[in-house]
Formats: sequence, structure tokens, C-alpha cells
Amino acid sequence: MKIAIAQINSTIGDFSGNREKILSFARQAREQKADMVLFPELAVCGYPPMDLLDQDHFVELNIRSVHILQQKLPPEIAVCLGFVNRNPYSGGKSLVNEYGVLLGGKIVFEQIKTLLPTYDVFDEARNFEPAREWSAFEFKGERIGFAICEDVWRETDIPGTNYVHDPVRELLSQGLSLLCVPSASPYVAGKLKVRRALAERISRRGNVPLIYINAVGANDQILFDGRSFVVNPVAANGSAAASDSAAALPLMAKTFAEDLICWESSPSQNAQHLQDAALPHSAAPPHSTTLSPLIPQSSPFIPSVNLTPQELDVLELGLITGIQDYMRKCGFKRAHLGLSGGIDSALVAYLGVQAVGKENIVCFSMPSRFSSQGSKDDAKELAENLGCRYEILPIEPAFESFLATLEGVFEKRPFDIAEENLQARIRGTLLMAFSNKFNSMLLTTGNKSELAMGYCTLYGDMNGALGPIGDLFKTEVFALCRRINERTGTRPPIPQAIIDKPPSAELRPNQKDQDSLPPYEVLDEILKLYLFGNLSKDEITARGWDAELAGRIVKAVARAEFKRRQAPPVLKVSPRAFGMGRRMPIAREVYEV
Repeated sequence: MKIAIAQINSTIGDFSGNREKILSFARQAREQKADMVLFPELAVCGYPPMDLLDQDHFVELNIRSVHILQQKLPPEIAVCLGFVNRNPYSGGKSLVNEYGVLLGGKIVFEQIKTLLPTYDVFDEARNFEPAREWSAFEFKGERIGFAICEDVWRETDIPGTNYVHDPVRELLSQGLSLLCVPSASPYVAGKLKVRRALAERISRRGNVPLIYINAVGANDQILFDGRSFVVNPVAANGSAAASDSAAALPLMAKTFAEDLICWESSPSQNAQHLQDAALPHSAAPPHSTTLSPLIPQSSPFIPSVNLTPQELDVLELGLITGIQDYMRKCGFKRAHLGLSGGIDSALVAYLGVQAVGKENIVCFSMPSRFSSQGSKDDAKELAENLGCRYEILPIEPAFESFLATLEGVFEKRPFDIAEENLQARIRGTLLMAFSNKFNSMLLTTGNKSELAMGYCTLYGDMNGALGPIGDLFKTEVFALCRRINERTGTRPPIPQAIIDKPPSAELRPNQKDQDSLPPYEVLDEILKLYLFGNLSKDEITARGWDAELAGRIVKAVARAEFKRRQAPPVLKVSPRAFGMGRRMPIAREVYEV
């Protein structure tokens, strides 16, 4: 049987657009003589729909789209796709996350998702009722099971989960010849290795091929990397010796791009080589499907301290995709940002140009009395390298005017953080004025280290619609910039001076980030232990870090929660991003024994 995998980018709530995309891919699959085509989880409505599921009209349009597809899809091909449906059981939540098979104008098979995650960015148990039964779909001599995304992740030790049911075991016990895993699995740097290891383990255990169908694109903060794949059970004795061979992984779809790939469920096709998964835009690096070994860590979701060059390339493409989709799905055609001459804004400017083109990006230099000539020169050089529009808006006149207005109420107190933040807020006001005037989307330039410590200004440098690098630690910003320059050849886009100079907000004379923060190499390692590992100050100290420093960092993260609650969404690339994946109270005490 020939099976097509349709890796598509659905937009939440765009029922007509999603429907047309499903029809187009299904017709292409039929043209390639596929007997079956597999789409991702909730492909009809987009993932995650969140509390749109409370709106009955949304649910009804989703179901109506399925009925329209029944009428319009090619009748000769089995089309498997995910959608929201009414709960068929007595009692429980009113909706289910369903995967159905459409064939000959009818829904001939349905499987409901069993495991409904509530950790990280997920909150599916809020809206959906889990499956209570599992069965196989018999088609063209195959017995096919469908385990929807989280249904297979029970196999991993995810903190905070203790699922009762094991849908994979229930399905495998029915004598499957093929297991399909339709997913909307978010991207995290290094996660592909975990997905593949998980799929290979299940495939060996059940002695069946496994097809992993993943969504692609971005919806709000969440990135979907695609990279759908097929794995075969390796040696009949269950040995993993062949797990890196083409026989074990015969097929993989593109990275961060829509794709349609076909696989024959016959032994003669199982030894074909990996499909070329070249990245879709010319500025991006060539993608290698060679996977490095699993990283031995306490949790499979904690990324490596140092990302490999290949992982940095995929990370870059994910951020570019995130900007593209956020702008497209929110109706923006152009974007702008403040260009300080520092490394963070340099990276965001580069990513913005790669995402939407140099003609659609405007960079603003907004120097003050504290801006160094080197920073002004570096900002100009970067804009020239990128070829984007570059404007200079000096803030000194506005700053002097604000100081004169505030002179009386400031009671002649010495220059401090109030005057520093005032400069950032003037810049934020100017950038938002341009946004309003030209319907241009403002990109913020803060990184995760700064957001964690509150080293950012509300209504200033935190202004904007999207934080492209808000889930990158400062050390990762440096690593990605170095990688971009290394890969782009003779004239690297990011001036070396920007990478080499000590980071500074330049809001007072001779200011350096390290005046207020620990060295980023130290800060980022402690932040990873606290944010990803949920370790306490004492547990961090037990790992060899200074107790006073660990306590200061933990307290600063807690105290800055009110700022992050008002920050724009950031593109999630780590196990735990600020925003919907880390829900903390604002008003709380930093508890200690």
C-alpha cells in the first residue's frame, strides 16, 4: 500500500484555508497514486485552539468543514485527519480530539485521543474527554492503529504526568501491521532525537512500522518543525544495532516547511535512503538528517548546554518561521525594531530580514547622550550589510524635555534607574508611533536571560508584538550569531565588533550589563537549573554554585514576574519558555525553609 504523509501548516480558525490546503494535498497524493494520505493532529481547525473551543460556532464550523471535505475529497483515497468532534460518550467534557478516516464520501473510522496533556503549553484536559476504547482500521490488507501525539509520549518520563491508560499497548495488542502517530508536536532544540528514539522503541516493541505525522509552521509562540518520518522495526530479534541505518529510518520530511512524501508499506521500499530535507529558503543552511546520539540527561527535554552547529541551523530556521507565520497569520506585511548596535537587536534584525525580506524591515537607531560612537557605527554597518532601511531618531531632545517636566517632582534626587528607564520608554514610544502610523509590527529584542532577571523596561524595550529571541539565553544569542557569521562566508552579516564588545544598555556613563548581572556564562547555567530543572536555591548550591548568587538569581526571577506578564509572546524553542508554558503567580513570597 502506498501511503502519503501531508505535513501541512494549518492556521487556527481558518477553516476555508485549512480545508483548501487539505484538498490540495489530498489531490497531490492521489496523483502520486497513494492509497492513503495522513494529515496532522487537528489539521482542520489548527492547533492549539485553546478556549476557542468554548465557542460553539467554532466547533460547528470545524465539524461542517469535515462534512464539506467528505463531499469534495477524491473518493478513491483514504484521507486521515484530525478535528474536534462532539463527545460520543455519556458524561465528561463536551468535546473530543478526534482522528478520522474519510473514504468514499463517508467517515469510515474514528479514533479519539486518549492522553490529554496539561503540562508546559498544553491544556487539553480543560476541553476534551479522553478515549475509552481503541480499535484498528482495516484497509487494503493492513491493520492500522492511530495513537494521537501524546498517546505515544507516555513512553517517556515527563515530569508531572502519571497516565493511567496506555493507548499504545492497547493498540499493539490488536495485532497491528502499522502504527500511525498524527501529531502537533512543538519544536524544542534537540527534541527530534527524543522523538526518533521513542518511535524506534515502540516500533521494535510492536514489530511494526511507525509513521510520525507532525504539523509544521507556527501558531503564536509555538513552533512546529515538521520532520515527519517513518521508522521500521529493526532486526527481528529486537536488536537496536541497525537503528541508525536507512532500513530503520527510510523517510523523513522537510524541516519547518510543508511537504508531501510517500512510503510503500512493502519490504522492497524499506531500505531506501533518507529523503533530502533541504531547508526552504536560500539563506538557510543545508539540513542534515544525520542525528547525533541522545544526550544523557535527567530529563529528555533539557537541551544540551552547547547546541551543535546543525542544531543552531535548525534553531535559526525555527525563529525565521516563527516571525513569518506570526506576521502572516496576524495580518502584518512589514516589521521594524530598534537597532542599538548590540548583539540582541543585531540578531533580531537579521532574522527579520530573512523572514520577510529586507524591503519589509525598518531599523531605527535612537541614540542618546550615552550612546557610544562605536555602537552607532555598528548599527549602521549592520543595516548596510542587511540592506534594510535605516533611520536615525535622536532621543536627546525628548529626554531633556521629560527631565525638565519631571524636575520638580523628582526633588533634585540623583540620576538613577528612573532616568535610565525614561530613555528606554521614549524609544518605545517612538517605535510604537511608527507601528501605528504604518501598520508595521514591532519586534522586541530582549533575550531570556534579561527577561528572567527583569533586566528590561516595561513600556520601553519590552514594547512590541513578538519577542523572537525571548526564549534564547544570552550565551545562545552569541552562539547563534557566531554560527550565522561562520556559515555565511566572506562577508558575515553581523559585524564582529558587535559580537566582541561587552554587552551594555548604554543608559548611563560606561554602563556594562555585568555591573548589574552575573557573567552570562554563570547566570545562564543557574537559570537552566532553576527554570528547566525546577531546582531550589539549596539544590543549585549543592551542585557547586555560590549560595548567595543562587539565592539572588532565584529571587530576581520571582520579582520580575509582573514584567513578564506584560511582555509580548516569545517564540518557544526551549523546554520551558516564559509565557503560557510557565504560569507563576505575580504576588508571592520567595519561599525558603
